[in-house]
Amino acid sequence: MNLGRKFRPLMLSVIFHPRVTHSKRWLSEKRRQLFGRRHVVSVFLQIDDPYSYILSHYLPKLAERFDIDLRLFLSEARGDEYQPAPEMLAAYAVADCGRLASELGIRFLDKGRSPPTEHRIGLSDAVASLVGSEAFDSELLQALAAYWRGDSAAAANMSATPEAKGKARDVISNAQKLQKSLGHYNSAMLHYAGEWYWGVDRLHYLMDRLSELGAIRSSAADSTLASIRQVMQYSLPVKPPNAARKLPPLEFFHSPRSPYSYLALKRTHDIVDAFGLQLVLRPVLPMVMRGMKVPQSKLLYIAMDTLREARRLGVAYGKLADPMGPGVERFMAVYQYAESEHRARDFVFHAGVAVWAEATDVATDEGMRKVTGRTGLFWPDVKKAMQSEDWRSDIEANRKSMMDSGSWGVPTFRMGQSIFWGQDRDWMLVRHIEELCDSGDGILV
Repeated sequence: MNLGRKFRPLMLSVIFHPRVTHSKRWLSEKRRQLFGRRHVVSVFLQIDDPYSYILSHYLPKLAERFDIDLRLFLSEARGDEYQPAPEMLAAYAVADCGRLASELGIRFLDKGRSPPTEHRIGLSDAVASLVGSEAFDSELLQALAAYWRGDSAAAANMSATPEAKGKARDVISNAQKLQKSLGHYNSAMLHYAGEWYWGVDRLHYLMDRLSELGAIRSSAADSTLASIRQVMQYSLPVKPPNAARKLPPLEFFHSPRSPYSYLALKRTHDIVDAFGLQLVLRPVLPMVMRGMKVPQSKLLYIAMDTLREARRLGVAYGKLADPMGPGVERFMAVYQYAESEHRARDFVFHAGVAVWAEATDVATDEGMRKVTGRTGLFWPDVKKAMQSEDWRSDIEANRKSMMDSGSWGVPTFRMGQSIFWGQDRDWMLVRHIEELCDSGDGILV
């Protein structure tokens, strides 16, 4: 393992260690108190980003519930290497937010089949022309609602007057500069005291932090905010329902270098076992080994986010050994052998624990032998398998199949024609399986 691969994971694990995080939060709060400042929450919203729209639905309640200075910014996610497949992301985001909105009870494209994209610039200019006024926040939220409810009439009515045209360029650019200085790149992001929270999926972390600081206006829980967590919870059947026997297999596209793939493994196993589904593992090469870039700010956010997600899920995580390059290639070769021995599932799991929780370098014989020994694989055959290049065609076929489905990254779940991207879409996957199993008499029949 070269020095970069060895020390980068160590550095990240130190930076985001719970004790370090606690110390940073303590210092931040003491500094806030010393200067008599309010709790400032900054939110970066993008007109044509559906996740911004879903998040915007909860911002008024957030401001009511907590004693915060809520600052909204009209912004846009940065492109280029920050969005490796922008067209796929845009299409998937609409489908994903459609499902998300339905579960949360939020109106989404209820006035049209698609957002009125011809009014995007006009809406942005109109909102930007109000920067600094009391009407800015409400107009931004209304513009998002008009756009993502598919309300062409409202969008046309709200669009900028001729004198406001072009106003959005500078406003968005300034917001992006501020966000970059704070360490992020995406839209639908909330920032508070050095930490970032993406959309409704991570809003609960912010609410918990504000609650711990005593920044609650009322002790009574807000039902609107509480509903987010309630929707995203699920329970699994105590025995596989009969209806699940006819369901297609669950395909799981994953990468040995993806921490989110690792975080999803145990829950994926729980889901397929509870419903009696066939699990089809589809490993793919990491994004970087497929020619995609991961900028430093994105890497830092992923490191912070996966550590807090691992703590929430109770998954061992934090002692990392980057398998980039030789480690990944050896993983793929051994995976093919493990699959032939019907031990692929165990191999992927044990490799994940070794790489992400025990800092085991699978690019070495010592590290790989540790993993395969736990899996029950015969070491001489493992060594022979690692000399083969036959795995490359299968892994490329997996990548192409995933991309053809409309997903570019891992982990991706596919069941029939339905895809779910991200380890935090497990609850949505379960809901989908329940719907497929529902015969009208309950799923356990």
